[in-house]
Amino acid sequence: MSKVLLITGGASGIGAATARLAASKGYSIAINYRTREDEAEKLVKELKAADVRAVAIQADISIPGEVVRLYETVDTELGRVTALVNSAGIGTAMTRVEDADPAELQRLFQTNVFGLILSTREAVRRMSTRRGGTGGVIVNLSSMAATIGGRPGASLYAASKAAVDAFTVGLAKEVGAEGIRAVSVRPGFTLTEMTAGAAADPRRLEEIASTIPFRRIGRVEEIAAPIVWLLSSEASFVSGALFDVSGGGFKVGGSLIAPFPPAQAGVLH
Repeated sequence: MSKVLLITGGASGIGAATARLAASKGYSIAINYRTREDEAEKLVKELKAADVRAVAIQADISIPGEVVRLYETVDTELGRVTALVNSAGIGTAMTRVEDADPAELQRLFQTNVFGLILSTREAVRRMSTRRGGTGGVIVNLSSMAATIGGRPGASLYAASKAAVDAFTVGLAKEVGAEGIRAVSVRPGFTLTEMTAGAAADPRRLEEIASTIPFRRIGRVEEIAAPIVWLLSSEASFVSGALFDVSGGGFKVGGSLIAPFPPAQAGVLH
């Protein structure tokens, strides 16, 4: 049976690293992107050069109709999804709760929670043995921010990721008898395109590293490896788990500075 993996937000960062590793394990790869068309097409070209079936599909997962279109396109191009990594997510500018902008708050939860749930809905409809599917695995990208309420100014983002964790645990119980496993992976601070600005400042990087027992930030390959393991049959009894990939978590007494200057926003882990 063909193994078809859809990665939302898969054009760069953790999603792209996951695509490369999963492709080497025999998966056909669907890369979803919202705006990073060049990166997505370049990645698909790279995968095809290695004789991997791959496709890039533009869709904004915060829009219900686009989520449906995304899955229907995967059905047509590669076949039914058997594995899903919900990696798409956004952050907001660092802000105190009393300064929260309702529109930004809605945008945050529309993508990180609402969109992730809609994506999962479409996957379950295809994977569930109750609906004629053959089972599958869903990995939701959360964040270590969910465990502590985020760094200062990131409580809204942390709340969205805590919702992902709660949803994943409930989902695993709901669909476990239908051949579907669900796991939440919680990266610590990881070097990606979206965190490169913070990591480029030596003082800021040192302060961030001081909050991690390993005294360094993570690499995308270090997050991708456990994700791909969780997708595999080696993890066949793992479901409903909150899987931390964080260099030991947050070090008590470390400097919990905001990872981005107030003007920046992006995908935070």
